[in-house]
Amino acid sequence: MTEDINYQLLPPAYFQICLLFEIVLHFLFPVVRIIGKSLNYFGFLLILLGLGLNIWTDILFKKRKTTVKPFEKPSVLITHGPFFISRHPMYLGFVLILLGLAIVLGSLISFIGPVAMFFILAKLFISKEEKSLEKIFGKQYREYKSRVRRWF
Repeated sequence: MTEDINYQLLPPAYFQICLLFEIVLHFLFPVVRIIGKSLNYFGFLLILLGLGLNIWTDILFKKRKTTVKPFEKPSVLITHGPFFISRHPMYLGFVLILLGLAIVLGSLISFIGPVAMFFILAKLFISKEEKSLEKIFGKQYREYKSRVRRWF
């Protein structure tokens, strides 16, 4: 008996690829520095904020015993905590980490990482997840969606 295995990369894998890509591009093409070192603290703040969002969201998924994987059926709709400000706080966290790193690195080319991650999440995950959540949770999800923005 063979199992139907989904070989789709999950968002953390795309995050790791974008992170590596961002760092490699910065060191290969550091020519155009657009952000000064004076903004490094702001970059580190965004990185910490992104990490905090991801950890907080992961804790909520575990506490409510529902899946964090986008292609699995969730058992509960979480609308509190970081989900009060974003329908996708973990994805927002990924983008904030990459944006913070781009600010710390300061080169124009390093901003490709967060932009790529934003579009990957929007095209490959968010639209499918939102359709699935609406199908599973119906009116409850539509009401939540009308109150809370996709990103923030």
